[in-house]
Amino acid sequence: MIPVNEPLLGKRELEYVSECVRTGWVSSAGRFIRDFEEHWAAYCGRRYGVAVSNGTVALQLAVACLDLAPGDEIIIPAFTIISCASAVINNNCVPVLVDSDPRTWNMDTTQVKEKITPRTRAVMPVHIYGNPVDMDALLELADEYGLAIIEDAAEAHCAEYLSGRGTSEKQWRRCGSFGTLSCFSFYANKLITTGEGGMVLTDDSELAEKARSLRNLCFSPDQRFYHESLGFNFRITNLQAALGLAQMERIDEIVAIKHWIGEQYTQRLSSIQGLQLQHLEKWARSVYWMYGCVLSEETGMNGAEFGKRLADLGVETRPFFLGMHEQPAFHRHGLFLNEKYPVAERLARQGLYLPSGLTLTEEQLEHVCRAVHEVLS
Repeated sequence: MIPVNEPLLGKRELEYVSECVRTGWVSSAGRFIRDFEEHWAAYCGRRYGVAVSNGTVALQLAVACLDLAPGDEIIIPAFTIISCASAVINNNCVPVLVDSDPRTWNMDTTQVKEKITPRTRAVMPVHIYGNPVDMDALLELADEYGLAIIEDAAEAHCAEYLSGRGTSEKQWRRCGSFGTLSCFSFYANKLITTGEGGMVLTDDSELAEKARSLRNLCFSPDQRFYHESLGFNFRITNLQAALGLAQMERIDEIVAIKHWIGEQYTQRLSSIQGLQLQHLEKWARSVYWMYGCVLSEETGMNGAEFGKRLADLGVETRPFFLGMHEQPAFHRHGLFLNEKYPVAERLARQGLYLPSGLTLTEEQLEHVCRAVHEVLS
């Protein structure tokens, strides 16, 4: 079975992790944490990085840094992982959903304005499967309405977006460089992995300091076990950061592999009738975190059936996200009842992604493409 993803780890990762074990710096202090924060922030064009235990808590921490009141609203895409909505709810705020663009699968930025109310405080764009959201449109709305932007770049390590189009200041910027705060996951299937792990980035020194305090139980700097605020234990370990820092040393190689995978799939699959691939705008440079496809209903199959048939041919796949408005856990909280987001619903039912890991070989990729052609022929 060709796996949907496998991490690519090397000698430098083993060297750095071994140093942690040899020196005893295996917990939430050590040189690798500081170095990883600084290097990743700089790579993404940010001033400050605050590493945490995973991407989900990175989002929760980012929301917590905004000091929002209970009942304040944050606009998020309906089509995303549950971490986005749970980060809002765990801060006693209300997630408000918008549907997706049917071609890019990202949040439809044209729908955001109509969802803004007097209680709206932030927007949380998510770069789906490594394909950048149209950030300029959201930044303009944020300026107009005084909103924060929490950029979820968990799936978009090293992806790039052309900002400032139509001006003399247009430039390609890496995802994670936008808005008030941005968040990353370093889960095992991400381009840069620490096993588990995440990071919050910002250019605001006060927000960075607040994030550091909140992730570490809000210990007083002058009196260790004295707490004026309630925080979290969201600390990352030196072991995890050692993995991440080692991988950053070969980030160009990692990105090149991802680009090769995406380009090869596009070349080999784009002619198949009844198969929609993720559209890439001219202002977006995807990093193809996961290579997704959506089946036409005319094939007589949904994504689940397509996945079963590919599995019979030795190809592992994963289904797309189920929309937030269709999650029973949220219905029990009285959220999203009777709400409909037809694009998100179609993506969930007809979509899946193919093996996209960094260890994927050309022979395996060819096997996947032959299997897709066979199932849909």
